[in-house]
Amino acid sequence: MLPLLPDPKPADPAPRQRVQDEIRRDIIFGSLQPGTRVTEAVLAAKYGVSRIPVREALRALEAEGFVESKPYAGSTVSEIPVDDADDLFSVREALEAATARRAARRAAAQFSAGEPSAEWWKARRLLADLLDDGDQAVAAGNLQLLPELNIRFHLGIADLSGSASLTALLRQISGKIEWLYATDVDHRGKQSWSEHRSIMAAIDAGNPAEAERLMAGHVHQSRVGYLDRFATP
Repeated sequence: MLPLLPDPKPADPAPRQRVQDEIRRDIIFGSLQPGTRVTEAVLAAKYGVSRIPVREALRALEAEGFVESKPYAGSTVSEIPVDDADDLFSVREALEAATARRAARRAAAQFSAGEPSAEWWKARRLLADLLDDGDQAVAAGNLQLLPELNIRFHLGIADLSGSASLTALLRQISGKIEWLYATDVDHRGKQSWSEHRSIMAAIDAGNPAEAERLMAGHVHQSRVGYLDRFATP
């Protein structure tokens, strides 16, 4: 009797996700400039994979707005979404004010019940580490590290809110937010990062109104600063 063969393993999604993340990062930080033509062959060689995960990654990035594809013309890196920036910031302001408010309410509930849950403490410690990492980056003048730390902080607040819906919505626009932030990090990066600790303090204090106010103001200042510098008159 022949031995039974093991069930075939499902295709590993990691190469596609890794390539997608790396292409997105290269776009955000300028290694791939807007208007640059990108081909499957060149990207496959650059990231050390076959063309298949590159093709899948480009499709996903097109859906995110980082890449534009046209028949017979191939794919090119999209322009930085300056025209959409005001709308993105508007959505983000409302969304993140809500996550901060919910995070503060959840913090108050956690402490009123006695010892906060292990899940909550884990999320809160991750935010503490992110704040420390950002402070160190600012002190060392490594502002190029702030865009990634910034979006991780804001997603961390969303996670702390306990709202899967709000977190999912924020993740959908997080790449574009990081892209806009990276273009202006040299001008507002230090000030923007310093505002995070006051937001975190309001959440820790279980003060929903203050957390909402500070977060809304934080995003609004980023919006005003960005549009003053980059928006077409």
